Amino acid sequence: MSEFLLNEVCELIVDCPHTTAKDEGEGFPLVRTPNIGKGRLVYDGMHRVCEDVYNKRNARAIPQENDLIFAREATAGNVALIQKGEKVCLGQRTVLIRPNQEIVNPAFLTYFLLAPKQQYNLLSTANGATVAHVNLPSIRNLKIDLPELSTQHRIATILSRYDSLIENYQKQIKLLEEAAQRLYKEWFIDLHFPGHENTKIVDGVPEGWEKKKLVDLVDVQYGYAFDGKLFNSNREGMPILRIRNIPEGLTSDYTTEEASNDYIVHNGDIVVGMDGIFHINSWSGDDAYLVQRACSFRPKEECMKGFIFQAIQEPIKFFEKTLVGATVAHLGKKHIDSIELCVPKNFELYQPFSKFYNQRQGLLSQIRLLTEARDRLLPKLMSGEIEAKQQSIRT
Repeated sequence: MSEFLLNEVCELIVDCPHTTAKDEGEGFPLVRTPNIGKGRLVYDGMHRVCEDVYNKRNARAIPQENDLIFAREATAGNVALIQKGEKVCLGQRTVLIRPNQEIVNPAFLTYFLLAPKQQYNLLSTANGATVAHVNLPSIRNLKIDLPELSTQHRIATILSRYDSLIENYQKQIKLLEEAAQRLYKEWFIDLHFPGHENTKIVDGVPEGWEKKKLVDLVDVQYGYAFDGKLFNSNREGMPILRIRNIPEGLTSDYTTEEASNDYIVHNGDIVVGMDGIFHINSWSGDDAYLVQRACSFRPKEECMKGFIFQAIQEPIKFFEKTLVGATVAHLGKKHIDSIELCVPKNFELYQPFSKFYNQRQGLLSQIRLLTEARDRLLPKLMSGEIEAKQQSIRT
């Protein structure tokens, strides 16, 4: 092992622009901190910018394959590795890291920075009154222990096997989501549902259907205003579900504060973020407290869960595009209260969506098991506790 400063093994570590580019609706994906996942970019809810903005914002450094994108805020410490073919524009509070590949393997460096020890070292330097913020000097001066390059390659290869399986499951989830979207559009937007040929349509509502408020179909739970000073990543207390945890459906955040059981979300619950990007997902972690600025929907009829999950996509994404706040868009109770859905009384029409939802949830559970196995292995490989030889994948 040899000790370096991160800056010593990188060709470039630069801060990106400090202003938010306008969403042009098309062009290059704009990477903001919520889009930086653990190892990969999260494209859900990405804004897009035109070529002129792309060139202007990336004047100091054009992101290229094997560059690392580091989140300085929300979620501070997350790192994504730019994959082959990814061409993105960098947004505010992101840092571009270009490793010197003669010294460090980019995939190894990504895993290294995501390991608990480095996350602790980085986040312990974070400041900010309301949002944890990692300063550029702290990133550049982070001490790192590097094994021989060949060992780095082996460690990266072992850990990437887990990520490859995770990516495969994510692709299957995407296919399920697309199938559910197509079926929802056919049955509930175009009204070409089974038996539509013999069903009267009055004011846009098929006979035997009715318009109902979302809040009449689900129990909505809004998050609790926990004391952020009691949050930790040491597994002390109860898991918490924050906005930043919604895209992955998992959490590594905890609190020692106690709250009413009303604020507990369970595996399979529908969860929605209420600031910035209004992420929609199903929870795949253990029971967790729901934190302020996130909410959960629990259908009063279990058979409607898959349908509800699909039906809320369009109205919530509409609010995401149209709401403007002082700094970020904010989804409020009044917006959720206004959502109206057209629902059939024939419960058989909900069955395909229940099947899609349950299959999706099963894949998310597999991703969770793989993620937990990878995360257990990661620090042991990094510390040398386990030698970087062939490792079998068990879930």
